[in-house]
Amino acid sequence: MPVDFKKQYKEFYLPPTTPGVVTVPEASFLCVRGTGDPNEEDGAYAHALELLYGVAYTIKMSPKAGYAIDGYFEYVVPPLEGFWWIDGLAGMDAARKADLSWMSCIRLPDFATRDVFGWAIEQATRKKKMDFSPVEYLTLDEGACVQCMHVGPYDAEPATTAAMDAYAVEKGYVLDFSDVRHHHEIYLGDPRRTAPEKLRTVIRHPVRKA
Repeated sequence: MPVDFKKQYKEFYLPPTTPGVVTVPEASFLCVRGTGDPNEEDGAYAHALELLYGVAYTIKMSPKAGYAIDGYFEYVVPPLEGFWWIDGLAGMDAARKADLSWMSCIRLPDFATRDVFGWAIEQATRKKKMDFSPVEYLTLDEGACVQCMHVGPYDAEPATTAAMDAYAVEKGYVLDFSDVRHHHEIYLGDPRRTAPEKLRTVIRHPVRKA
């Protein structure tokens, strides 16, 4: 049976709807960076997702391309993740969509080394006749975070993040946003196919001990 990261690492992908503090281990990702409103039709964000999934599925289907990867195992492509921020602002203001900077990411299995990544970029470029150079190999050590499962539309997230931040302070932490630590979302539902009130999104904020 293919490995499903959501089930293997439930603590990080299927948290409860009440806040908790976790230490997120280092992991590697496919990543595309950009700026601007993610809802813009045919905009930079939509293009970033096309690039990410193109490379992610190239790696997943590598055996069918005849490319042997040491340690390869069958797996479900992990969910889309997003890191969001506004320059000069500590935290996130989703109302200022035009001012957003973002990193869209898909987690890689451990066998997907930089060499595998390089092969996948070349393979996807050749097969799809697209420029995949914006996709980068990114390793992140996210560290201590307060997190929560948000159920509902994206625009209703502020109530969830407020509860998370208050919980962190109550437990002796302070928020630790910086140039490298951002508001983080993991998307467990497809907004094109799921009613807004049923969408599930893991939300994380970086913290440190007060």
